[in-house]
Amino acid sequence: QAQLVESGGGLVQAGGSLRLSCAASELSFSRYSMGWFRQAPGKEREFVAAISRSGTRTSYSDSVKGRLTISRDDAKKTHYLQMNSLKPDDTAVYYCAARSTLYMSDTTTGYNYWGQGTQVTVSS
Repeated sequence: QAQLVESGGGLVQAGGSLRLSCAASELSFSRYSMGWFRQAPGKEREFVAAISRSGTRTSYSDSVKGRLTISRDDAKKTHYLQMNSLKPDDTAVYYCAARSTLYMSDTTTGYNYWGQGTQVTVSS
């Protein structure tokens, strides 16, 4: 059974940085495009970033573009979300996801596997 496990969340002041990690197991990692989503209290889960199988293409939501960077390390079966210049509006549970196709997706329905989520809280 494929599994994704996030880590790296926590409490940070506005303007600070965090790096989230998503480790995959029982998954042919290099065959999957990967994504990050987030869900704030009372809101729907929303797309944050995605990276292609090859790692050569990335996609970001407008709200995080220029501040967050997605990357992957296939040898470690891990992908990352570097979060800089964090804002209170970035507070949410962050979920990683894996998609077994060549192309990236910015919709939740496009992903086969999900992690359990990690909390990110940005104080003002």
